[in-house]
Amino acid sequence: MMQCNITSLNCDMQALCSRSAVGKSLNNGLELGKLIVQCTITANHMREFKKYPNRRLYDIEESKYVTVEDIRKIILKGESISVVDSKTEKDLTRTVLMQIISEQEGEGHEPILTNRALEQMVRFYGDAMQSVVGKYIEQSIMTFIDQQDRYRQGVRDLSSADPVNLMKKAMEQNMEFWGRVSRSTQGGDKNS
Repeated sequence: MMQCNITSLNCDMQALCSRSAVGKSLNNGLELGKLIVQCTITANHMREFKKYPNRRLYDIEESKYVTVEDIRKIILKGESISVVDSKTEKDLTRTVLMQIISEQEGEGHEPILTNRALEQMVRFYGDAMQSVVGKYIEQSIMTFIDQQDRYRQGVRDLSSADPVNLMKKAMEQNMEFWGRVSRSTQGGDKNS
């Protein structure tokens, strides 16, 4: 394990993290706020797989062959993955991730990216804006996840609150508001 300290954020990360998004982001010089978000995400355990010429995937940690569906389930648990070719050591992670997305859509799940969005992404390849678009999409997704987490926390806070105290607080705020309104209108009448 290595310790990752970025301003006030402290998180334990595996040595593998240096090969993950944080290491790449540091090399790309991305903004600090994005690094903090990525640090949180990549602090999860990195699961490594090898893909053999027979197209089989091997889980190094569990010492067993797995399917693409098994890898999808591992990702759903919050783990990050790394897939490399067994002979060339070429990184195949993106290929496997795209295969998972394609299979999900093939099973009838609604596509996240519309045809129009995919067509536009194809147009960005080779364009000067290619690297900017990738970073923008990533940051947009991270912002969406952050907002979703905040919303869920607000709902949890609201649902775990005592209903009697919530009503009491709402009534107190209501009374305070009408008291201010009443005082302001009485003050206005004296000046007329």
